[in-house]
Amino acid sequence: MVTSAARSQDRAAPPRRALTALRRFGRALAALVVTLAVLLGIAWVVTPSVDDAQQRVSAELAANGGTPLQGDVPDDLAQALIATEDSRFEHHIGIDAIGAVRAGWGALTGNDVGGSTLDQQLAKNLYAGGRQGVADRVQSVVLALKLDAAWSKDQLLRMYLDDGYYGHGFYGLTAATEGYFGVEPADLSWPQATLLAGLFQAPSAYDPFLHPDMAATRQAHVLDRLVAVGTLSRTEADAIGVESWDLLPAA
Repeated sequence: MVTSAARSQDRAAPPRRALTALRRFGRALAALVVTLAVLLGIAWVVTPSVDDAQQRVSAELAANGGTPLQGDVPDDLAQALIATEDSRFEHHIGIDAIGAVRAGWGALTGNDVGGSTLDQQLAKNLYAGGRQGVADRVQSVVLALKLDAAWSKDQLLRMYLDDGYYGHGFYGLTAATEGYFGVEPADLSWPQATLLAGLFQAPSAYDPFLHPDMAATRQAHVLDRLVAVGTLSRTEADAIGVESWDLLPAA
């Protein structure tokens, strides 16, 4: 016969087991956090300083005949670029936890889904020569944290735009706006800004002089992202999508 005391012990056992499992999980999580903190500290020391980031951008521009952006970052282009490439840019610390988890899962499953922030992309271009090895990706994460700590968001965005290749031989935002449209960056229209924001993924493939249909498809994606983040209404985006880019004759 099962006594009432035995039944009481059986009922008490599951909560005790759950509490024990929870404690073990907590200790494992704490150990993981400490380990990651130590590794980050080591990586912070052994990776390069990012104090010379602006100098590197300027040197790259000069080597390719580009001109640094003068004045403020064009607001329409900034909004289009952030919506498309890194929608949490203004709020993260150089790396995006959600994007990192998504990218990590993609790496494990062999499905590259991106996840790099603008900071990481800038770090990769400036300090890894665009290389995509595992060590280079790890370094880009640490350098992205350093960039975000050392430079303002506006400075990082300016460097990203100046460091960009826009297709058709145009390096830097100023060369791109003058080469494609014959205007200064400050005078970009919404159609032009959304076109340029789409070029970063594959500038040669979306070159509007050579591949206008592909460029238009990519611009449509940028407009969809602007709607998704609430910058534009669907009606506004659709109206921009049918406006002319006012391209110059192809050189």
